[in-house]
Amino acid sequence: MNLRNSIVCSLLAAAATVGAQNNMVLNTKKTGAAIQPTMYGLFFEDINYAADGGLYAEMVKNRSFEFPQSLMGWEAFGGVEVRTDEAPFERNPHYVRLTDPGHAHKRTGLQNEGFFGMSVVQGKTYDFSVWARAVAADSKIRVEIVDPASGGESQVLASQDITVSGTWTRHEAQLSPRRTCTRAKLRIFLASSQAVDLEHVSLFPADTWKGRKGGLRADLVQALADIKPGVFRFPGGCIVEGTDLESRYDWKKSVGPVENRPLNENRWHYTFPHRFYPDYYQSYGLGFYEFFLLSEEIGAEPLPVLSCGLACQFQNKDPKAHVPVDQLEPYIQDALDLIEFANGSEQTEWGRLRAEMGHPAPFGLKLIGIGNEQWGSEYPERLEPFVKAIRAKYPDIKIVGTSGPDSEGKQFDYLWPEMRRLKADLVDEHFYRPEAWFLAQGARYDAYDRKGPKVFAGEYACHGKGKKWNHFHASLLEAAFMTGLERNADVVHMATYAPLFAHVDGWQWRPDMIWFDNTRSVRTASYYVQQLYAHNKGTNVAQLTMNGKAVCGADGQNGLFASAVWDADSRAYIVKIANTSDTPQPVSVSLQGRKLTFGKVTRTTLHSDNPDLDNTLDAPFVVVPVTTDVEMTGSTLTDTIGAQTFALYRISL
Repeated sequence: MNLRNSIVCSLLAAAATVGAQNNMVLNTKKTGAAIQPTMYGLFFEDINYAADGGLYAEMVKNRSFEFPQSLMGWEAFGGVEVRTDEAPFERNPHYVRLTDPGHAHKRTGLQNEGFFGMSVVQGKTYDFSVWARAVAADSKIRVEIVDPASGGESQVLASQDITVSGTWTRHEAQLSPRRTCTRAKLRIFLASSQAVDLEHVSLFPADTWKGRKGGLRADLVQALADIKPGVFRFPGGCIVEGTDLESRYDWKKSVGPVENRPLNENRWHYTFPHRFYPDYYQSYGLGFYEFFLLSEEIGAEPLPVLSCGLACQFQNKDPKAHVPVDQLEPYIQDALDLIEFANGSEQTEWGRLRAEMGHPAPFGLKLIGIGNEQWGSEYPERLEPFVKAIRAKYPDIKIVGTSGPDSEGKQFDYLWPEMRRLKADLVDEHFYRPEAWFLAQGARYDAYDRKGPKVFAGEYACHGKGKKWNHFHASLLEAAFMTGLERNADVVHMATYAPLFAHVDGWQWRPDMIWFDNTRSVRTASYYVQQLYAHNKGTNVAQLTMNGKAVCGADGQNGLFASAVWDADSRAYIVKIANTSDTPQPVSVSLQGRKLTFGKVTRTTLHSDNPDLDNTLDAPFVVVPVTTDVEMTGSTLTDTIGAQTFALYRISL
């Protein structure tokens, strides 16, 4: 064949491919399964500095001097002594005494580095607080925000003196820096000759979420609220288990006054030696009360997850690392007490604590998870007594079990029948998998038992093979996979991408949904996929087929994945189509079954010309949804979906 004929044949073949119509039929006659309000939500774990240094807006690292190295995060100068003899808070026994340096021109004090520096912005206000007492006569400290690297005449960006009396008292000051600095520090001088004791040194931006003192970072919470999540799972994740039981997340230590919440070791600071952060601990400032309150404020059902008495099984092969089944009572009681904390009246022990913390009304907890990624017979034999106890006292609470850390295989196949036997309400499935897995899983839930426990796709993300970072192609395959979740909403009741947050200077795991530094945050393409599904989840599944079959990326379907829902609230059909192929795909969607009058039709697309790119802090809008109006001919929508593109059509009646 000569070159000219070869080119002609190639063009004809390409034209034939582009011209091949993918004809889909949307059945409007019958309304399908109800879609749960919890269908799309959020999973939070304190990994990648997601809590301290992230969502929890505290700027001071090691504020109560409780790190194993008491002054980690601090630089001390002059007469500084760490003491434990007369601490004001039982569960935080360390405090610091500042004494006279012995010369009028010498200095005593402390300087805190914050989390990868302290970012302060000119014109904004920062709330400083400290518990302090004068050792003998009244004393004075000077509090400063400084830029040690400043080339100006003074390092000081903001300063205020505080007079300290002879009893432990909480003191406050407001600091407004005279210029912006991304690597500032907090400096405290002893400003008199009289000694002073300091404990729980704190600095927060004043503009927290809802202006709540000692609260959460407003931009990060806003990103969560903008998804309109149906469920919020917390606090993990592997931190629920802990590297050992001592380091598991203990909810009872995370409530009450923040000054008396003890430090907890975060298992993520040493999990990956190649991403090692020895100063990564949990202050518990972001605790279960704050999680419940946040769930309420962003409109999501809270899903707390508690330890089942098994430490991380990846990290503990010795059975002695776990709680024996006959000694689980304290753990079971923790679960019962948590439900009381969330739902109990003010006359109950734990309901009274919730009210004292500022929320007299119950939180209305409906779900609880027991265990994270446990496996083997060790898990169901421990889950069973939890199920019995919770069912006996709180029969309306739905219990979430797990199918282990794998999406298939020996442990998965063992645990699912066990979850049925124990009558778990939902089973938490996890899958961090490469592209080929996501492309092969479009029909994953089509054959699931309709009468068994429901599915919670509790942790998932596409981890590109050789591209384990955020990029558009991975998010496209997540969108494709989610059409199968949606089509099977009678089986799948909840789904949450993971992980949620990552600090650009302190991550252990990627990809992640939202990246941030100390002042900025960016929403990834995976974020926008989750948002598009959550905003357009509809109220009922609608049957959508191509050649009589579900559109699930099967052979002969040209790389297309699709689902459809009916939204009774807005009276619209919503069709989601992911074209995972490298070729534009002409599609038609015919609405058949009953006579309808159609109104406005819109198309929202998510696409990147470079599938390896994603949004970054410096370029936050590389991949964003774009919405345009489209026309329908009669009851048929005809369009061409670009290569490597996710398209969402909203057909209003």
